[in-house]
Parts: sequence; C-alpha cells; structure tokens
Amino acid sequence: MAGLAVGPMAGPASAEDATEALGMISVGPGDTRYQDLISRGYNARFTAKPESVHLVHTTGQVVSAVTEAVRSGKRVVVRSGGHCFENFVDDPSAQILIDISEMNEICFDPRHQAFAVEAGATLASMYRTLYLGWGVTVPGGECPKIGVGGHIAGGGFGPMSRRDGLISDHLYAVEVVVVDQSGRAKAVVATRNPADPNHDLWWAHTGGGGGNFGIVTRYWLRSPNAVGDPSALLPKAPGTLLRANVAWPWQELTEQAFTRLVRNHGTWHARNSADGSPYASLWSQLTLSHRSLGAVALIAQLDGALPDAGQMMTRYIAALTDGVGVTPQIQQFTQPWMKATLGNGFDTQGLDRTKSKDAFLRAAWSDAQIATVYQYLGDPRMTGLGGVFVYSYGGRINTVPPAQTAMPHRDSILKAWLTAFWASPEEDEKLSAWTRDFYRDLYADAGGVPAPNAKYDGAGINFPDTDLATQLNTSGVPWQTLYYKDNYRRLQRIKARWDPRDVFHHALSIRAAR
Repeated sequence: MAGLAVGPMAGPASAEDATEALGMISVGPGDTRYQDLISRGYNARFTAKPESVHLVHTTGQVVSAVTEAVRSGKRVVVRSGGHCFENFVDDPSAQILIDISEMNEICFDPRHQAFAVEAGATLASMYRTLYLGWGVTVPGGECPKIGVGGHIAGGGFGPMSRRDGLISDHLYAVEVVVVDQSGRAKAVVATRNPADPNHDLWWAHTGGGGGNFGIVTRYWLRSPNAVGDPSALLPKAPGTLLRANVAWPWQELTEQAFTRLVRNHGTWHARNSADGSPYASLWSQLTLSHRSLGAVALIAQLDGALPDAGQMMTRYIAALTDGVGVTPQIQQFTQPWMKATLGNGFDTQGLDRTKSKDAFLRAAWSDAQIATVYQYLGDPRMTGLGGVFVYSYGGRINTVPPAQTAMPHRDSILKAWLTAFWASPEEDEKLSAWTRDFYRDLYADAGGVPAPNAKYDGAGINFPDTDLATQLNTSGVPWQTLYYKDNYRRLQRIKARWDPRDVFHHALSIRAAR
C-alpha cells in the first residue's frame, strides 16, 4: 500500500520500489551492529538483549518477521524512534525486536489524496519534507528526533496544536500489521471513513497508544474535510516565528516572586486558551528547573506574520512578569519556521537515565501546589537535571469531542511534564524517588495522581508512567481511566478484535475485553 511520490518532491514510485533490493536484515549478539541497535532507546535505565534485531524495509518484511515470531512463540516488540520513557521495548522478556527506522519514506499518495509517512520517519524528516515539498505541516511534537510510529498513535501534541489540534486529528489512514486468532500476520489499512469495515482500527490509532494492536508501518495524513491540491490538505506552516527566550535567575527569586510568576502563567492560560483566541498560535514552555540549574526559563513562539506579533509577545511576557519584582533577561528574535522548528528539543546534556510523569491541567495550580513545586526545586537530592515543564495547551485541541478520537483529553489548558535525568545507575533509586515524591505531593489532593476532576484530566500515554498501575496511585482511579477515560472500553473491544492472542503487549497495554 505504498504511496506514489508526486509533486514537488517527486522520487521513487513507492517505498516498496525504493527498497526492493534490500531484504530484511537480522542482527544477533555476535554482530558488531547489535549493540548499537539495542541501545537506541531513550532511557538507559532499561536494556534488552533480544535474540535478534530485525531491520525491516517494507511492510512485507514486517509481516514475515511477525509471522516467524508468532510461529516460534517468541515475544516481539517494535521500535521506530526509540523515545519511550518506560520499558515497553527495552525489557528482558523481549526476544525479537523489529526495528522500523529504515522505513522512513514520506510522499504524497494520490490514491488516498493524503501524505503517506512511513512509521520509521522522524518528526524532523516529516516536517522538512512536508514543508519544502508543499508548504504544509502537522501539529506534532517539538523534539525533531522523535519517531512518528508511536507519536501519532498516542495523540501527539506540539507547538502548533493550539492553532491546529493534535497530529492525530489529521490522521486519515493507517497501515498496521496485525495477527489474527489463528496466528496469521497480515497488513491492514484502516481509514477515517466511517463506512470502512476497519474503521475501528483507525480510531484506535488516534490516541490509543503504540504497541497495542499491531505494528504500524505507514500513516496517511490529511485534515478532516480538506480537498483539492496537496498544498491544501494539511495546515499551512507559518513563514516565520517570533520567538522569545526569557530567564529569571533563581538567586533573585524569593518564594513570593516564584509563586507570583507561576500563578501569572496559569492565569494567562486560563484566559487565553479558547479556540479562536488571538493567541491561538502562541505556544510556550515554562521550564521550572531545579535551583542548581540557575534559572527559571520560558521559551515562547508566535506566528511572525501576525500584524502585531511583537506587541502580542511583549504583552504575554508582561502578563507573566507582572508583580514578580524580578527583571528577567529577554531575547526576542524572528526565525524562518523550519529553522526554528528543527532547532527545537530538550538537551539532556548526555544524561541518559530518566523518570518522567505528566498531567493534563484543566485549571492552573493552586498556591499550595506552587509551594510544593518551590520546595522540590530546592531539594538537595536532585543532583541531575530535574524540574517541571509546563506547556501551553487547549485551543483547537479542545474543539474535538472526547469520543471522536481515542484521545480523550479535550478540555485542558496546560500540560505539565515532571522529569529527572541523570547519568549514573547508582542514582537510580534516589532520583526516581525524588520524581515520585514530587508528583505524589503535587497531586496529593487527588490521591497522588492527576485523577480527572475539575482541576485535572489524567495523563497522556505518550508520557507513559508504570507507577500509575501500582500502589503509588492511591486515587482509586485505575491507570486505564487516567490515560483513556471513557474511551477505554471501546479500545478493549478493538484489542479483542485485532489482537486476540495479545501478541503486542507491554506494561500499560490495552487489556482485551472478555
């Protein structure tokens, strides 16, 4: 089902044609490539030693690899970009690892009137090809190195999402290698068309998470109701972005000043996160770093073509600094959209061990919660990179009914990512405990997790946290509800239909309906 490359970026007739001469490459422990392939994961706390890593180049090769794994009773896992925070892939029980990173073709497919993106492509390559070829983009994540394979399936949000929704809101079709009750593997294409007999499989990949139903080999992207020339089928990218870097030195921030700053940030988003807001294209990342890192920082961007973009950015920064009493360092500059977008991302400074937790926020943190944040950002246990990233959310995202896609989190104004990075295995227990304690105390009023209520709306499966399925979650709300809310039952039925043997599973995978 490969798409035809037509238009400005014309290339090989299809992904299958481009790789016809290159078969599946199987790499075992005795091969010099093996260590590189098993070390691609984002979190070095977890490692796997599979019997074999299969580098695949076509959907047919994926079908063959899965068929052999099922026939031999081997546990199979799949990796695209490798950015999973938990041990869904890098686990001792994994016996066959299918690496799809070489399946990275991006082209326009006239048969579907949509852009075909193979699941091994990175966000950077997708953004670059769509923009240079057709002037369009999709509202995906900010980190260019992330693979699209799991990102789209988990919902996927980023700097353009307040303007254009989630990346999964633009998913037209998906190709998935599934395994039926008899153990036969096959490739299935499922579309957004409600009359499609495979429609439920498409729906599951609009926020149901990766590694649940099969192996995604290709996505097709086209905005709902979009028609016409390819350049009209996805959102137009801005020509330029007005960007601002703002920093408040920790040495000047009293607790009162810190509280005012974080409160101002939450208040602004509560007032400016409706769809159609003049600030729809504004996205920011407030980085509440540990004191040892020197500063609290803000990165903000806004469509540079807006006639009063400069004044809007100035007003935004003024709203955040109002009453803080600390003069921040401010840099404002304009960049071409692609240069700015491909330059995004978080630098872990080579620290490759991590623990992460997240929350959707329907309302800003209370002063008591801000006091908790202030306390933990001064905790001497934190000897790596640690803190909370608070991202702009809402806007167009919240116009989609929760059941229309598998992604149910549709009325939040902020997204908070609490994380720690470190280098030494000897610090695993200490820094994981810092992260767990911080999260527990921050959401103590809801049982130590952001259980859905008037203030919180659960957590996102693209930020998986296995703690939510343990006794550390004292909310009484199961992890399935935190991630999927009322959509979970439908996902269970889809799991039972498309993966009845539970071939594709991990610590937080969908459990089939019984």
